[in-house]
Amino acid sequence: MLEGTITDRVILKGMQFYGHHGVLPQERELGWHFEVDVEMGLDLERAGREDDISFTVDYAEVFKVVEKLATGSSYHLLEAVAEAVARGILECFPVKEVSIRVKKTAAPFKGAYRYMAVEIRRQRSSSVEL
Repeated sequence: MLEGTITDRVILKGMQFYGHHGVLPQERELGWHFEVDVEMGLDLERAGREDDISFTVDYAEVFKVVEKLATGSSYHLLEAVAEAVARGILECFPVKEVSIRVKKTAAPFKGAYRYMAVEIRRQRSSSVEL
């Protein structure tokens, strides 16, 4: 793989959780359903070549970390949920970058929509060794 270029991805899409996130008091009290999508950039060549999970990330373990971080605390903003998840994944797994999308599928106001969402991308500091 070219140095600095990350083209391989592990993707977990549509993870569904129930959390108490929101600016309004009723959102934090009642809670809402929301979804989290995660894309992790890492070199998957050796994992594919050797068919060995130790050279990639375990999807079930990523799910557990996301679930804990996305439901364990209450945040005002989806941006804060996304930041906590991104930080946790970078700390727990040997990935070089992560993209997090948090979707709120219901909000306490009238209007037609599928979801509201935020998406952030974070990279591991170049000074941190994998």
